[in-house]
Amino acid sequence: MSQKFIKLKNNNRANAKAYGKYFATAVYDNHFVGTDEIADFIQRQASVKKSDIKAVLQELGEAMKHFFEMGQKIKLEGIGILKVGFSSIGVAKADECSASTITTRRILFQPETERVVVGQQKRTDGTVKQKYVTAISLLKDVVFEETHDNSMNTESESPSTGNGGGNTGGSGNTSGGNTGGGGNSSHEPIGD
Repeated sequence: MSQKFIKLKNNNRANAKAYGKYFATAVYDNHFVGTDEIADFIQRQASVKKSDIKAVLQELGEAMKHFFEMGQKIKLEGIGILKVGFSSIGVAKADECSASTITTRRILFQPETERVVVGQQKRTDGTVKQKYVTAISLLKDVVFEETHDNSMNTESESPSTGNGGGNTGGSGNTSGGNTGGGGNSSHEPIGD
């Protein structure tokens, strides 16, 4: 299986650099993989009963809620980091800024990454500089395949917004400050 994509042309004249260019945009079928299907898959891969897996997944949600309420970040090995993010209304004075100015709450997710060496470059002083990319662990084996199936749904940010696709985690904020996932494309870790 593969992640399907279609080609979409950017028709937004406001972004001169991207206007008229084609961008790959992810498409999905209408099926959501639910807890039962995940539990079935895990049961086939491990020696744990489906009912136990479902109970753990349900408790995982409760545990995450608990730690989010405590203001903690959650790091799930092999998956990534989750934390609370929010937007707020901008105010003129610091003493006017309070919890009541928070307008939108969300959970921010940063997938686990690893450095993958892709080559070396010899410097003039004789030292060697490694070239590497940062790969998202969960996606490193995903194959991408173009589709022409119009019955699939596009669920990524439209290329007409100018960033070339993909949800960067809250860049649509127009009401004020953004405390995380602001779509700045920096690769600064949110962990320790």
